[in-house]
Amino acid sequence: MNRLPRNVTSDILVLSLLSVLGIIGYETSFGDLNFMLAAGAGLVVGTLVAVAGALWRLGVLTTVLVGLAAYFLLGSPFTMPGEALFGVLPSLASLTGLAFGAVYGWADIVTIGTPVEAPYYVAVVPYFAAWLVSLVGTMLATRWLPKRRTALRASVLLIGPIVLYLSGILLGTDEAFFAGVRGVSFAVIALVWIAWHRGTTVEASGDGARRLRRQKVVGTASVVVGAVVVGALAGAAVAPVSPERFVLRDEIVPPFDPLEFPSPLSGFRKYTKDLVEDTLFTVRGLEPGDTVRLATMDAYTGRLWNVAGPDDVGADGGGYGIVGESLPEPELAELGSARDIEVEVGEYHDVWLPTVGYGSSLRLLDQGSAERAGDLRYNPAAGTAVLTSGVAAGARYELRANVQVEPDSDELIDVPVADMTLPVVENSPDVVAAKASEFAGDAASPIEQLRAIERALKTGGFLSHGLASDAVPSRAGHGADRITELFTRSQMVGDAEQYAAAMALMARSLGYPARVVMGFAPDIADGQEEVDVVGDDVTAWVEVPFEGVGWVSFRPTPDNIDVPQEQTPKPKSEPQPQVRQPPRAEHSEDELLTTVEIDETDDDDKDKPFSIPGWVWVTMAAVGIPAALVFLPMLVVGFVKGARRRRRRSGPNDRQSAAAWDELVDRYAELGFEPPERATRLQAARILEQQFDEQGLGAIARSSAAATDASAAAPVPVRLSTLAATIDRDVFDGASVDDEAVERRWTEADAATAVVASAAGRVRRFVSRYRIRLRR
Repeated sequence: MNRLPRNVTSDILVLSLLSVLGIIGYETSFGDLNFMLAAGAGLVVGTLVAVAGALWRLGVLTTVLVGLAAYFLLGSPFTMPGEALFGVLPSLASLTGLAFGAVYGWADIVTIGTPVEAPYYVAVVPYFAAWLVSLVGTMLATRWLPKRRTALRASVLLIGPIVLYLSGILLGTDEAFFAGVRGVSFAVIALVWIAWHRGTTVEASGDGARRLRRQKVVGTASVVVGAVVVGALAGAAVAPVSPERFVLRDEIVPPFDPLEFPSPLSGFRKYTKDLVEDTLFTVRGLEPGDTVRLATMDAYTGRLWNVAGPDDVGADGGGYGIVGESLPEPELAELGSARDIEVEVGEYHDVWLPTVGYGSSLRLLDQGSAERAGDLRYNPAAGTAVLTSGVAAGARYELRANVQVEPDSDELIDVPVADMTLPVVENSPDVVAAKASEFAGDAASPIEQLRAIERALKTGGFLSHGLASDAVPSRAGHGADRITELFTRSQMVGDAEQYAAAMALMARSLGYPARVVMGFAPDIADGQEEVDVVGDDVTAWVEVPFEGVGWVSFRPTPDNIDVPQEQTPKPKSEPQPQVRQPPRAEHSEDELLTTVEIDETDDDDKDKPFSIPGWVWVTMAAVGIPAALVFLPMLVVGFVKGARRRRRRSGPNDRQSAAAWDELVDRYAELGFEPPERATRLQAARILEQQFDEQGLGAIARSSAAATDASAAAPVPVRLSTLAATIDRDVFDGASVDDEAVERRWTEADAATAVVASAAGRVRRFVSRYRIRLRR
């Protein structure tokens, strides 16, 4: 095995350093430098594979295949230690994550709220990026750049680190991570490296060489100093005070679409009728007065209030992005005391996660939570979370949050409503604006107007859930017709669904950005550690943002259930003519039923096909996939070599004899020798013999040949030259070559190759099985 030249080693170190400066920009996405463990592993794996390929003289295709195998076999402990077997060995989940992360991680990372902690394979992104750039860059530095060390070729090798640097910007956030220091360092190192490659093809010695080096040092230093000075002055003069960075996460809409699920408010009556006494979920850590938030709706279509979709969300409506355990903070909220709560789901079934206040961290605790972590979405502006795979009985999670501080109305007299852009309200009934002006009256400030509307609805209306026990029926829904009915009947009758929907529309008609929140308001006693939330606790309220304060809640639902009865006169009965009824048919119930043959065979008693246990599949995948990565390339190479050998064993005998030498030379090259490209057979044999002796394999080959063939007293290099001379006679003698001679040439060539392979050692024999050399 040869050593890398010193200048090639320095090239690899420079490229690695530039790659580190580029990929460290991912810090703004991940929030800390923990991702550098995965990035460093990718850099080391890619570099070592490319260096090994150069030292062992592997082909480009073979090196790439070995690099892919190393990528999968070595990536699990650095990217997904929790999914790896014993924290080190690859498993089916980690191998799948390495594949998914390389393909889909780039799309996921720009929709994840920073710091990114999910899905579980997100650390594969820096690992894959560093692995790919280092593998390609090091292969070019060891194979392509040494052939002609020019500044242009060195510039081509900078493409990979530059792409890493740009990806750190595009996948990051508006806040740069030491942008000035990294940018200047990257530019200085790159310029020095490129400048040092200029003039390397010029041959000089003595004073000329020294003068050339001095000129390169002076010129490089001048360029670097000039670039730094000009860049600093231009940056200070041209760059704005608060520069806006172009990042992909600001341009790409999160993939979650709330419109794919029913509006939570449309199912309000399900809780008051079907689940009124059922325990939906149990919450630990609540304090008296706390409410549980389920969903926040800011879009109205004339039929219902719903969560705005990704195409309709306003500039300040936020969005549901993939998050990890850490949740992003809201932009507008005055947060107060903290809550550490734990929720255990009972009869509740939906995608919306019950939360309290505005969360700072959320951790799933139920079985399979690691696989479902990538399904978690969170909207910091709304303070609501979604688990797209659904929440079912037995689900558990921990939430750390802070509740919104709501000042008294007197403290908000001079506070304006926040200037926010929410989705436009569509098809709001005309009676809403009229009632809003009527209820607001002469109130001047926004808080006074909104409190007046809240008070008018709460004191002038009546509560009814539309149950059979209610004195007056109350129709479900909150579409335009139902809101019109609420205001046009002699009495306002409804529940929190109608009153919250109506007040939000009234606030919108006054120009205030209001939204409807659906949740639960359980009774919580002092010191109560565990609260069972039932369907009867469901409620809805309205929130309006105030500048510098946050979202202030309004609860317009009345408590009065004594709805006055409307006196409606009974219509007078009119006599109807008597009609003779037909005689009743006497039939038994059994005669009215059709006999149906029912197959009472129990499906469980039927024969079931044999099924393989799940652990068998997992074991087979954990062992089979790495084995396939190692041995499938070997099988492909072996198939190609077999086809090559069969092709050479066809045709006229003199060509078959010459092909025996070609086969020998190719197999020597695959073992790591360097046969000349242009030479006669005898010249090639002597060069191979020389390389054989230089590598210290002659003595081993002679002893091996003597042990396998007692008649082979001549050393292997002599036999190789003899074989070359014999094949030359077969080709150029002009006499016909019989089949026995052809077979003898191939046998001698195979024997010579076998002795050399045995002397070369197991490692070189194993590597040769991945190499293909086609002699021209």
